[in-house]
Amino acid sequence: MPHMGDVESVRAASEPLAVNLLDPKSLIDTFGLVGVYTVIFAETGLFFGFFLPGDTMLFIAGIASSGVAEHLLGTQLSLPALLIGVPIAAIVGAQLGHFLGARFGRAMFDRPASRLFKAQYVDKAEYYFNKFGPAKAVVLARFIPVVRAFLNPVAGILEMPWQKFLLWNVVGGVIWTDGIILLGNRTAGVIPPAIIDKYLLPIIAAIVLIALLPMLRELVKRLLARRRGGAERTADDDTDSQPATHR
Repeated sequence: MPHMGDVESVRAASEPLAVNLLDPKSLIDTFGLVGVYTVIFAETGLFFGFFLPGDTMLFIAGIASSGVAEHLLGTQLSLPALLIGVPIAAIVGAQLGHFLGARFGRAMFDRPASRLFKAQYVDKAEYYFNKFGPAKAVVLARFIPVVRAFLNPVAGILEMPWQKFLLWNVVGGVIWTDGIILLGNRTAGVIPPAIIDKYLLPIIAAIVLIALLPMLRELVKRLLARRRGGAERTADDDTDSQPATHR
């Protein structure tokens, strides 16, 4: 019969292996800052990391850097380490994605559809790249789950110069990471710890919605312009189809 101390040792050693990759709290509790850096790097630099919870991770990390972190999460992270290290992880990851796209081209995505990989993910990233232009797309994509994982290699495939990509990569990376981290940090100081769990999903949903507003505004403008153009063409066709009157 195994000694009780041996059982406890095995259980303690196996606990890190039971981490839930989709649960930011579990990742932060198990790996701390390294877990945050790794998730953000993988989600932005390795397109197969698109399923990782980037936005949620950033917000929870912000809470983990607040004064209520110990009470709420059982661990506390350094806010300066987050504000400096996480943008670097996001920028390096995205730059790697751009490099891989430029190096290997569309062959990167020559694989059959599966539960994880679908061609429409790439098509959607390319659509945003062409729709909003390289600079705006690189920044806005940071706030759109799935798209932010695929747009970086797509930018490389479409031959966006790495220097230009780096500039907008830095802008988008800093705004996305530090913005959501600070929001989580400040939110934790406003909402009582006992009920903050109830507000996490609505707040994260609001973050995504606010991030999408510029894109939604652009799409609405284009839709209205298209409708106006269609109405004008219809009016011209009606005018042309009317019989000419003779005096």
